[in-house]
Amino acid sequence: MRTALDTNILSAIWSNEPSARQIAKCLSAANRDGAILLSAFAYAESLAHPHATTKFIQEFLHASGIKVEYAFPQNLWSLAGERFAQYADRRRTATSNQPRRILADFLLGAHALVQADRLMTLDTAFYERNFPELALYPIA
Repeated sequence: MRTALDTNILSAIWSNEPSARQIAKCLSAANRDGAILLSAFAYAESLAHPHATTKFIQEFLHASGIKVEYAFPQNLWSLAGERFAQYADRRRTATSNQPRRILADFLLGAHALVQADRLMTLDTAFYERNFPELALYPIA
């Protein structure tokens, strides 16, 4: 069972958010189930964390057994673009002021759908709406 990670999982742990302990337990359980994958997009986003350096991230990923995936097949790029276009169409006709999403969010979802079996995220509503067929790892 391959589990892809959203950047917010790493951020929550590194920031010692109230959910960090539970997330760390879930991460350990997912690691026992199989590979834990971090997309290149999530890796790049993680560098923006205020407490992270490249060395810190590399050491954390190594200690956690998390593999970064840098190369992606064409169908991943196409899927991300299609879902981003659908979102953009919905946003143009929406009357609410929902937070604006960026392409990296859709690349992350496409990565999880194409390269993994599930996604561990704290942003379940976004992925349920934009990738309804994607299995999400429950943080409970």
